[in-house]
Amino acid sequence: MNDHQNRPEQDEESSPWEDAVERERREAAVGADDGQGDEDEQEKYLPSRAAAVHERLRVAGEKELERDAMALLWSAIAAGISMSASLMARGLLDAHLPDNNAGFLIGGMGYTLGFLIVILARQQLFTENTVTAVLPFMSHPTLGKLWCLMRLWGVVLAGNVVGAGIAAFTFLHLPMFSPEVGSAFLDLGHKVLENSPFEMFSKSIIAGWVIATMVWVMPSADQAKAWVILIMTYVVAIGEFPHIIVGASEILYLVFAGEASWADFVLRFGLPTLAGNIIGGTFIFALISHAQIRNDMDIQRQGRRGAWGFARKRPGRDQ
Repeated sequence: MNDHQNRPEQDEESSPWEDAVERERREAAVGADDGQGDEDEQEKYLPSRAAAVHERLRVAGEKELERDAMALLWSAIAAGISMSASLMARGLLDAHLPDNNAGFLIGGMGYTLGFLIVILARQQLFTENTVTAVLPFMSHPTLGKLWCLMRLWGVVLAGNVVGAGIAAFTFLHLPMFSPEVGSAFLDLGHKVLENSPFEMFSKSIIAGWVIATMVWVMPSADQAKAWVILIMTYVVAIGEFPHIIVGASEILYLVFAGEASWADFVLRFGLPTLAGNIIGGTFIFALISHAQIRNDMDIQRQGRRGAWGFARKRPGRDQ
């Protein structure tokens, strides 16, 4: 029985990336016995490493666009609650650290906790979906895919905010934390609201760009994923760049405590930060990253080389 018969029949909807990875795994297993099978050899069917990352994220985005709305919503609510771990950890650290530069830099480490939980647990986070979910639309722009993208964004954003609100309300009204920690939570929210709406918008562009960069790097991070998340989100923390979901838990804590209004949440924080995160994550990073491999994609569709058509170059054959 040959190798093809031993393998389960491939799904008719399997992507070029999945087919190429399966072929590379088989060759890597053979190459490993000869001391070969290095990374360059494994990627010989792909047009470029950038295209490989793009295709992997695009396939992930396709799967997210096809998910049931209720499944997305529950995952997004869980992510919103999990992201409030950033508020909790940072508040706990700030309450016990001196009010100086060293205390600020150490306290910023708490900001990374929510991202570590959400990303490693594969929960639905809005700013991740500004990259993965938008790539299928960029690759094949249709009204149907635009509708699916808007549906995904709406459901995930709503779920994230609801989850952040549940956590903030719980932190405020249940006897979980000392008064010092509660004061630290309030200080974090007031610090965010010190920005004008335009400052909020401008700074949140950087947050969206950094988070999008993190998502793009993750497929290549292997065992260093936790370090990538920690470093990238720590930069967002010490730069005080607003993030729509972490900031939602901070500002909603103020709203429930009576120290900010719903207008502050929506107009001063929510809309400017949301717009900045989307521009930074989608219109800057995702568009530029898509553009860099667009030429490779066009070449592959013409069947000249690479993973899309699996046209291998063979010795003695005309190029």
